[in-house]
Amino acid sequence: MIDSERIKRAVTELLSAIGEDPNRAELLATPEKVAAAYAEFFKGVGVDETSVLSETFEAEHNEVVILKDIDFVSMCEHHLLPFTGVAHVAYLPSDRVVGLGRLPKLVEIVASRPQLQENLTAQVADALVRGLNTKGVVVVIEARHHCVVSRGARQPEANTITMAARGCYDEPVARAEVMGLISK
Repeated sequence: MIDSERIKRAVTELLSAIGEDPNRAELLATPEKVAAAYAEFFKGVGVDETSVLSETFEAEHNEVVILKDIDFVSMCEHHLLPFTGVAHVAYLPSDRVVGLGRLPKLVEIVASRPQLQENLTAQVADALVRGLNTKGVVVVIEARHHCVVSRGARQPEANTITMAARGCYDEPVARAEVMGLISK
């Protein structure tokens, strides 16, 4: 549960710590705005991501399901700066499928926590395995990290790509077929 009052006090202290006057007219609303933003950024903390996969349907065919270009925003757990990108999710159902709209909700929940991209990718894949008992999963995430863009390396065009494969897609040939479909 987000403690908005505590966030506001922390932001006021942070403004003071960097040498700003938190009582300056332009900064008076900043603690409130940051608290509201953090409530949105971190709404996935403490949420069971598999809950969005609970309503399933019988799979008449057991062919791969792929949803590409799922937009997301997450916060780097090292710098508390955003990283933004797209997730591509593929799964091979056992006997149940989930509505396609559930996949972006899953990504959103997992992304709405302090994260590392590598962990975000693995957590989405693992949630699909646990929530749907899939035969296989591939998750590919492409993201731009604002800690790399705006500080340190200062590489505004650099993207990071991570992949997680589970089940039958641990096999390179099966994974290659799905990766080919994702890259189209």
